Amino acid sequence: MSYDYYGWRPYVSVAERRRQAAREMAKLKKKGHPVSPVVIEGRTIASTFWGKSWCENLERYSDYANRVPRGRTYVRNGSVVDLQVGAGEVTAYVSGSELYKVKVTVAPVPKARFTAICTDCAGAIDSLVELLQGRFSQGVMERLCQQRTGLFPAPADIKFSCSCPDWAAMCKHVAAVLYGIGARLDTRPELLFRLRQVDEQQLIAHAGTGVPLAKKGPARDKVLGDAGLSELFGIDLDTAAAPATPAAPAKRPRLRRAAPRPRAQVPAAESTPAGDRARHRGQRTAATPKAKARPRVKGKPRARAEATKTRTR
Repeated sequence: MSYDYYGWRPYVSVAERRRQAAREMAKLKKKGHPVSPVVIEGRTIASTFWGKSWCENLERYSDYANRVPRGRTYVRNGSVVDLQVGAGEVTAYVSGSELYKVKVTVAPVPKARFTAICTDCAGAIDSLVELLQGRFSQGVMERLCQQRTGLFPAPADIKFSCSCPDWAAMCKHVAAVLYGIGARLDTRPELLFRLRQVDEQQLIAHAGTGVPLAKKGPARDKVLGDAGLSELFGIDLDTAAAPATPAAPAKRPRLRRAAPRPRAQVPAAESTPAGDRARHRGQRTAATPKAKARPRVKGKPRARAEATKTRTR
């Protein structure tokens, strides 16, 4: 690589850097290396609990507060062209003036610390899906994210190296890789447990340990026997004979309602030609009752009244 008059490397555009990185990654693929670039959509590096907590943990420490932000631009523009997370180790390739190799080593969680974490979170995490999705209480979140005693590493637990000629303790390529780890935990949070060399199943195995699976029966000396029951209630208990099952009550016969009695039919009057003529003329027959005849008086109302008086006299 040539340098200019002042000892600086010539400027290389971002497009040229990406072309160089693509050629190098193609060579690695031919050799069987599983290339896994970090792709950031938009300006948000991490959006889930695990990714955000990783980035915030790094920014909380004063050792990294002024150095880590140098890698934000690099990880956003796709300069981390490959990132592999293993047990206690992260290897990556970052595109710069050249393709640089970065290595980050993370110390495992001490056994005593992880046991304390599992004990404090016992009964609060129900399933592996809930754990990986970060769906638990605020208390569990705060316990996992505690500085120096939580699940995330402190600066003393992290060691790194880069193949670039930068003399800084943490170059922008290393900072980009640290942010790239947070972006990778967004989609694969189980990699954090692999990186810290702990088993995430232990957090679930402690769930509900304080709750008994079944209630224990009373002590044998506290169980009241048949003799004690007989003396207590003054009755004789036959333990040999099985309790007889009560007989089913007999079914009541269903009563039927009596049919209504038929009404007596009155025989209709015989219809004879003589009777029809008598009824037509207004004469009484044997079948018709005798009606009181009223006198019929023709004329005016006054004449009819006088005629009535005369008759009554």
